[in-house]
Amino acid sequence: MTHPFLDLAPLGADRFAAIEDRVARLLSTEQDVVIMQGEALLPLEGAIRATAGPGTTALNVITGPYGQTFGDWLRDCGATVIDLAVPFHTAVTAEQIREAFAAHPEIDFVSLVHAEAATGNTNPVAEIGEVVRAHGALFYLDAVASIGAEPVLPDAWGVDLCVIGAQKAMGGPAGVSAVSVSERAWARMAANPRAPRRSYLSLLDWKERWIDGGRKALLHAPAQLEMLALEACVERIEAAGLETVMARHASAAAATRAGALALGGGLEPYVYEARDAAPVATTLRVPAGVVASELVARALAADPALPLAAGGGALAKEMIRVNHYGADATPGAVRASLTALGVALSAQGLSVDMESALRAAESAK
Repeated sequence: MTHPFLDLAPLGADRFAAIEDRVARLLSTEQDVVIMQGEALLPLEGAIRATAGPGTTALNVITGPYGQTFGDWLRDCGATVIDLAVPFHTAVTAEQIREAFAAHPEIDFVSLVHAEAATGNTNPVAEIGEVVRAHGALFYLDAVASIGAEPVLPDAWGVDLCVIGAQKAMGGPAGVSAVSVSERAWARMAANPRAPRRSYLSLLDWKERWIDGGRKALLHAPAQLEMLALEACVERIEAAGLETVMARHASAAAATRAGALALGGGLEPYVYEARDAAPVATTLRVPAGVVASELVARALAADPALPLAAGGGALAKEMIRVNHYGADATPGAVRASLTALGVALSAQGLSVDMESALRAAESAK
């Protein structure tokens, strides 16, 4: 049995390096960019384990589930961790970061998620970056969900480790990811005796054997299909224009929020303020007496392909997530999602105004 995907010529180092260069341009960065051969959890964990250790004091910002995971990794590395947790319906502020530095001047590492697709919030990284840069801490950013949906500018924002994945707003594959690394971050890794070496988690292996070697020989056979898919994904963004792609996500978010408010039935935006809402996903709080996971199941019964999901864990009872990213950042996906939610709410005896919801979504800016 044969298939076109099984008969591809090997992906060489030159092609791999060219894809890295295109990802760097997408980030507007002069930093080294390393494409890693796995889902974004690979560089997310690898970057923390490379730069954190027993001498690290980390400010770990928690605005959703990934912030909690980063704190676990940091503690496992032996770092002293100061958690700054804010309610999931809001965003952290630069002033809160500044206050944490004043209370703990020993902080030398900050971990933050840009956009939390799981909770629907996004954090003001540009403002936070100014505060972190003034303090002198190393700045680690999870931009997996935000890249392609809103600006991600590691150089301008003073981000030392910026991790991205292609599977959300970029509309690409999940099996490959990337991280931009500043010179300060490389120096921190080189000085860390606990940084992974000769390991799939190791960024230093890529630095020493790939980057310092002039990007002539890959560490191992690349995930060829994923790399080609990433290349195609970046080509598509370049052809449309990054500003256009981001505008499409912002429009989908505004339409979903406005439509949900007009729909009624007791639905409310989970993230209180529109300025704190992520352009990749809109989260909604269900009315009392309604279980979110059951409502979503009812909405998906007619069309399982709709970009609807219940919140994870305990949030499954109260939160609905409309994932309007990538191919679903369109007016059609928003209309279909609102219609399905309206039908599901009506089936539970709740009063909705479908016409007003669709009209509000269409006119939202």
